[in-house]
Amino acid sequence: MSKRKIEYKRKTRETDISIILDPDIGGNISIETSVPFLDHMLLALAHHGGFSLTLKARGDIDIDYHHLVEDIGISLGETFGRVFREHGSVARFGHSLIPMDEALSEAVIDVCGRPVLVYKADYPQPLIKDFDLSLMKEFFIGFVSKAEIALHLICRHGENSHHMIEALFKAFGKALSQAYTPMQGGGEAMSTKGSIG
Repeated sequence: MSKRKIEYKRKTRETDISIILDPDIGGNISIETSVPFLDHMLLALAHHGGFSLTLKARGDIDIDYHHLVEDIGISLGETFGRVFREHGSVARFGHSLIPMDEALSEAVIDVCGRPVLVYKADYPQPLIKDFDLSLMKEFFIGFVSKAEIALHLICRHGENSHHMIEALFKAFGKALSQAYTPMQGGGEAMSTKGSIG
C-alpha cells in the first residue's frame, strides 16, 4: 500500500459506486460493474496503467447503461483528482500511442486544473454486443470534469470498433500512469506560473 492510496464512494438514486485506487502499486485489480464490456475496458485501463484498482458499481441498467457509465467516469475522475489535490505535485503530462491489430489509438493528458476533453473516434460498428459506444464519450466527460485535466483521445484509424476502443483505454491507462507519477515540489515544479489552474 502506498501513501497515495485513495478510497472513494458515490451514491445517488441511480448508481452506487465504490473505488479503491493505488496509483503506485500495480497488480491488484477487481472490477464489478454488471456491464461485461465496461469491466473489460476498465481492466485494460488499470492493467496497462500499472495501478491497483478495486471498483464496484451498481446502477439502473434495467433502463440503460448511461447513468452507470457516466457516474463511473465521474467517480474515477474524482479519485484521480484527489491523488493530485491531496498528495502534491505530479509529472503533469502523459502520452501513449497504442496499436491493437489494425487499430491505432492515442491518449494525451495534461493535469492542468482545467477540464477539457477532445474526443475523436469514428467507430465503424456503433454497438459491441448491447453496449452503445457513444456512452464512452460520457464516461470521459465525467472523468475530466472531476479530475480537472485536459484529455485528448484520438482513434487514429481502425476497422474494428472493439480494437479501436480497447487500444484507446490501454493508451489512456499508460498516459494516466505517466501524468500522475509523483514529483517533488509544489505548483512551481509543475508550471511556470507557479500554480496549476
